[in-house]
Amino acid sequence: MAMAMAKLAKRNGYFLLSSQSIRYSLSLRGFASTSGSDENDVVIIGGGPGGYVAAIKASQLGLKTTCIEKRGTLGGTCLNVGCIPSKALLHSSHMYHEAKHSFANHGVKLSSVEVDLPAMLAQKDKAVSNLTKGIEGLFKKNKVNYVKGYGKFVSPSEVSVDTIDGGNTVVKGKHIIVATGSDVKSLPGVTIDEKKIVSSTGALALSEIPKRFVVIGAGYIGLEMGSVWGRLGSEVTVVEFASEIVPTMDAEIRKQFQRSLEKQGMKFKLKTKVVGVDTSGDGVKLALEPAAGGDQTILEADVVLVSAGRTPFTSGLGLDKIGVETDKVGRILVNERFATNVSGVYAIGDVIPGPMLAHKAEEDGVACVEFIAGKVGHVDYDKVPGVVYTNPEVAYVGKTEEQVKALGVEYRVGKFPFMANSRAKAIDNAEGLVKILAEKETDKILGVHIMASNAGELIHEAAIALQYDASSEDIARVCHAHPTMSEAVKEAAMATYDKPIHI
Repeated sequence: MAMAMAKLAKRNGYFLLSSQSIRYSLSLRGFASTSGSDENDVVIIGGGPGGYVAAIKASQLGLKTTCIEKRGTLGGTCLNVGCIPSKALLHSSHMYHEAKHSFANHGVKLSSVEVDLPAMLAQKDKAVSNLTKGIEGLFKKNKVNYVKGYGKFVSPSEVSVDTIDGGNTVVKGKHIIVATGSDVKSLPGVTIDEKKIVSSTGALALSEIPKRFVVIGAGYIGLEMGSVWGRLGSEVTVVEFASEIVPTMDAEIRKQFQRSLEKQGMKFKLKTKVVGVDTSGDGVKLALEPAAGGDQTILEADVVLVSAGRTPFTSGLGLDKIGVETDKVGRILVNERFATNVSGVYAIGDVIPGPMLAHKAEEDGVACVEFIAGKVGHVDYDKVPGVVYTNPEVAYVGKTEEQVKALGVEYRVGKFPFMANSRAKAIDNAEGLVKILAEKETDKILGVHIMASNAGELIHEAAIALQYDASSEDIARVCHAHPTMSEAVKEAAMATYDKPIHI
């Protein structure tokens, strides 16, 4: 495949991203306020998943590299106040929920189970601290210069950094990459105070378990944080303007997923908008109306999470000063090589069009510096997996059935429920299914959708298959170990091109 990519690169002059090719807050952090007076080959503004990975890769390719990060710890929103701490709390809250509701079924009886919230939060913070220090170690190992501070362009080859120790330094570079991530999208009339009305950052650090927890927005983050506090005892209500949750999800999987969350006690108010907020009392009163208009109702909460999406963090960087073009929502416009309209300036991750996902930003970073180093970079946004880390998890890669229908492609669908999977039954965790979509004529896999307790791990077999344009028969004819939940992927593949064995 690498040879094929190289040939295509040679033929076309560069390797094109997919048609769609075109989750963190601005971070400019570092080991020391080292002067950047000597010119670097590569300077990266932002030390999140895209930025720090790009910095390490650039150094590995022999390029003198400096990474600027304002937070004082590496890893961006993802590691500090996003992906990692949320997964820590999801796991801890799941353990509590299992101990309270499921252990007895397995012969494990406890006289009482209590939540020690400070200890739970401390475990989360420990995980974050260890991982951020780990990235600093990787910077040292790979000889990446790290400047802690807030950077902004002085010119296309110079970045002025207000360092966290109160000083200032100018970092020079032949190639400068903007990797400043994204920030919480605000809602008109809703002021986040991180106490009563919180962003995802505040939702990760509540000092007590709220009795009533309302989530505005039924996307990945809202459903995950709703799951955390719901397991710990909160009454969770999700308010969503759209008619469905997680709009990027396959409709059939989405319906089963919502039913599962409702069984867990999560309530949904879909096609509903927030038109007013009152925080004058002890809690919060939300004024709600149907999205299409109608009578107003009041929903009371102790804590409200605003989770209506994210927006690119590009303000305050001096992009306008050097003439970098952005679109109407502030995303930086780049070509297939991640280059902006200004020579020597590049952008990756959440600040450019495409999925706002940490792993996508990482791939952007690698590809971008490969182009800078004179090599061939490649990211196919059509094959970036997405995962909702609730229980069950939902993971998917490729196209939904609705997207395939819209393309007018004749296709086959194969499904296999975990109720028929021996490992899932053995561990009493058999909720969910695997669904595979394949082109009818060629059997080429078009999309894979999994709802299961470990869907986020199972999806990568499908991601590899899509990357290599595999058929459903290719997966079906691979020997899968028994008993494993992965066998459900094999059986769904068998159901796609022929017939499954175990149902």
